[in-house]
Amino acid sequence: MSTADFLLELLSEEVPARMQAGARNSLARMFAEELDKAGLRAEAIETFATPRRLALIARGLPVATAAAREELKGPRASAPPQALEGFLRKTGLAREQLVERDGVFYAVIDKPGQATSAVLGPAIERIVRGFPWPKSMRWGAASASTASLRWVRPLHGIVALLGDEIVPVEVDGTASGATTVGHRFHHPGPITLAGASDYAEKLRACHVIVDQDERAAIIRDGARALADGAGLDLVEDEGLVAENAGLTEWPVPLLGRFDADYLDVPPEVIQLTARVNQKYFVLRGDEGALADAFICTANIAANDDGAAIVEGNQRVLAARLADARFFWEQDLKVPLQQQAAKLGQVVFHEKLGTVADKVERVAKLARWLVEEGVVKGADPDQAERAARLAKADLVTGMVGEFPELQGVIGGYLAERQGEPKAVADAVRDHYGLKARNGVPAAVALADRIDNVRSFFSIGEKPTGSRDPFAVRRAGLGIVYYVLVRSYRLNLRELLGPEAFEFMVDRWKFQNREAGGRPDFIDAVIAVSSDGDLARLGARMEALQSFVQTEDGANLVAGYKRAANILKKENWSLPRVMAGPGEQAMPQTGEEDPLVLVEEPAIAEAVREMAQGSAAPDDAPPEEQALVAALDEAEPRAEAAVEAEDFRAAMSALASLRQPIDAFFDKVTVNDPAPQVRARRLNLLARFRDAVHRVADFSSIEG
Repeated sequence: MSTADFLLELLSEEVPARMQAGARNSLARMFAEELDKAGLRAEAIETFATPRRLALIARGLPVATAAAREELKGPRASAPPQALEGFLRKTGLAREQLVERDGVFYAVIDKPGQATSAVLGPAIERIVRGFPWPKSMRWGAASASTASLRWVRPLHGIVALLGDEIVPVEVDGTASGATTVGHRFHHPGPITLAGASDYAEKLRACHVIVDQDERAAIIRDGARALADGAGLDLVEDEGLVAENAGLTEWPVPLLGRFDADYLDVPPEVIQLTARVNQKYFVLRGDEGALADAFICTANIAANDDGAAIVEGNQRVLAARLADARFFWEQDLKVPLQQQAAKLGQVVFHEKLGTVADKVERVAKLARWLVEEGVVKGADPDQAERAARLAKADLVTGMVGEFPELQGVIGGYLAERQGEPKAVADAVRDHYGLKARNGVPAAVALADRIDNVRSFFSIGEKPTGSRDPFAVRRAGLGIVYYVLVRSYRLNLRELLGPEAFEFMVDRWKFQNREAGGRPDFIDAVIAVSSDGDLARLGARMEALQSFVQTEDGANLVAGYKRAANILKKENWSLPRVMAGPGEQAMPQTGEEDPLVLVEEPAIAEAVREMAQGSAAPDDAPPEEQALVAALDEAEPRAEAAVEAEDFRAAMSALASLRQPIDAFFDKVTVNDPAPQVRARRLNLLARFRDAVHRVADFSSIEG
């Protein structure tokens, strides 16, 4: 069957750069779905986006659909006449055209092939009308009706070419053709296209580069070359590369300068001003300091090599930097402690009080973390001081202008106003995960603990995708600080049982994101009511390493075999079997049967029987070997767990691998003799419980 390439271009007013990548993906997906419904398949689908156009090329598309046969199942031959009449109306067939098989009517409908262009026209209209733009608009006189077309920006043209033939389609008065336009300034006139084969090259000749990746490479490489030529280092920013590529059809990077006096403003402010407001790249000079230079991206090849464009951009940036410096100088005049006094007027949450109330909670908690030795190497007075100043910059002019810099601005102000370095660092870093040990870590951890504890206390816990107060992020921060810094504290007691379970879920999420397995976390949580995530984390890591060894994998298999037998028998320790003609000691699970035994020697004998550690001389050697291995491994594992040396505990368990394998290989657990069977079941229960001192292997998947 002959094939042809199909070109679709949707020309409009400027599409926001942030929407272009999603639009390309949606166009490819929707077009592929339409082809699939028509029984068509392209060899490849490519999509392109510029500020003014969204385009698609489908390579190797059949020029006609294949003939097809469709079979519809109808009513049974014995069904009422009304059912048959309804089926005939639905299919448009007569009774004699139906096929009867096994007492059921079928309609066999032959669908002849048709020209692909006849399929593509309606498909394009459906795609345009149903396109999922994040935001869209109506325009012109037609916009008075809610039935009019919605598009991201006014749609001006549709190019639809299968090979060199126009595919007829019309959407709200915009008809398809073979004509587009070039660059808005360099070549605003019409361009007639022959098809997909010359689309990119004809537009390139008219100063439009349709491939977004090519535009991005021009911007990236051009910015690096300009920086090198000026003896500076470009601050790499792929997000800014993509945004500039989405703002230009003919990108031209240009180097500009600004007054070096502005460099006394915090560098983050300069970078944010340049990046967010103007889409400029910034550069660094000697020793990594911010340089008085920037790179902008023009959308035109100017006759003066961009001199006028650079001058205009320099003026705009200078005005913005002047505003930033004004706010900075005003904030420097007000001590942070004085700014913090205003936090009582800012509501944190209607049920949790003001930001000042939160600061009070965090300050006490930060001091407690230091005084209790959770966070070491810190001064408790400085920890409390830092916590009381950490939110003060929320009411500054700088943060009012640049909300993204909360904390950062406070850190600079604290430093310039003479606060100790540890205090300034804590104010600056407490929102992120960069806080080092000592005072910064104490404040960062206290802030997150307060968030989780406070919002859980008022029932504002995250649900599904809803987390308006970023409690999940706070929980991940706690997990990070506790596990990475090995901070020892009982989160179950500190946060409450429900919030602790939430923290475990955050731990599992973080572990899974890092390529770990949540079932290992379940295995250690199951055998420990400890709320110390650092200790549980160490136990989990030891388990994970152990299970990856041959001994570990085989021991897990042996454990699961033992656990399955015990579960089937509903067997647990202690279980003491009676002799012939006697009754077994009753076990309710509520009392210790040994309290009924007063004689120490008898009590010890009963204990040995219950533990399965007394293997008679005539017991198989494999049974005796397992008893001996447990006698040696149990105290070693228990002592290692007590010392928090979980790798040593796993090593002790590893010594059970060969004895348990040999036991299952040579010993019959369900011996005909009740007392022998009970002794061996007790031995398996003892083996299971020895493993449980370290982890619950039944939680391990696979």
